[in-house]
Amino acid sequence: MRISTETASPAALVGEEKAVELIAKAGFDCWDFSMTKMADWNGRELILSGHPLCDYKEAVALARRMKQIGLDNGITCNQSHAPFPADFPEIRGLLGRAIELTAEAGGKICIIHPIGSNTPAQNAELYNEVLPYAKEYDVKIAVENMWNWNSKEKHAALSACSIPEHFCQTIDLVNDPYVVACLDIGHASMMGMGTDPIAMIQALDHRLQALHIHDTDCWNDSHQIPFSMSIPWEPIVRTLKNIGYSGDFTLECNSYMRGKPADFAEQGLCDLAQAARKLADMFESY
Repeated sequence: MRISTETASPAALVGEEKAVELIAKAGFDCWDFSMTKMADWNGRELILSGHPLCDYKEAVALARRMKQIGLDNGITCNQSHAPFPADFPEIRGLLGRAIELTAEAGGKICIIHPIGSNTPAQNAELYNEVLPYAKEYDVKIAVENMWNWNSKEKHAALSACSIPEHFCQTIDLVNDPYVVACLDIGHASMMGMGTDPIAMIQALDHRLQALHIHDTDCWNDSHQIPFSMSIPWEPIVRTLKNIGYSGDFTLECNSYMRGKPADFAEQGLCDLAQAARKLADMFESY
């Protein structure tokens, strides 16, 4: 079982290129290319921050440099995360580029959020739009389970792919091997979602080819290091083993290093790698 982690949180401290180097040195097998800096949306217009990912040529060059740094340090890119939300045409128009950049980095899966207010059929249309890019660049699209927030009850509420039936239906409507599932364990654990990670894993079965692993208090979207909060990991990992899950264990613990000084990046990644390896060893032991 290979372990991986996202580049966004260490890159916020030390930059993308150094982040890949430190991910390798921490003991990870792969890196997850975070591309959310490609663009942001403030509700009125697209915001370009000046980050290299905002410019096509610079983004391609950066992806290639990150790939080489990974290879020089013995690791590869396993997956990526496209910019979001795709509700807005400007963001939606960047999804094909995100798939291309995934291929440039050497990744095989690109996580693309569904649109939260869409039905499974409407989100299937979204994925069909970018499916030609997936086939051209030989990169699978992974659909992720999302959440909304019930401000009155102060807990999560249903969103696109947040229950097993809708998650499976979205993928099955596209009906193409290039569209698969990425289960966010934390999202599935939030109060008010009407499901849990085990139910999701069992329903997704062969569709499940990627993970976002992080711990939560089972109420908020905490994105913390595994074994630090409330998620019961042993039955979840056992269920992954029972369905024959063959993807990677990829962490998305963005909050663990947020607000920390740059010199925490190396130690923080080592902490994360140790937690991820504990989960991987648990999987292998079953």
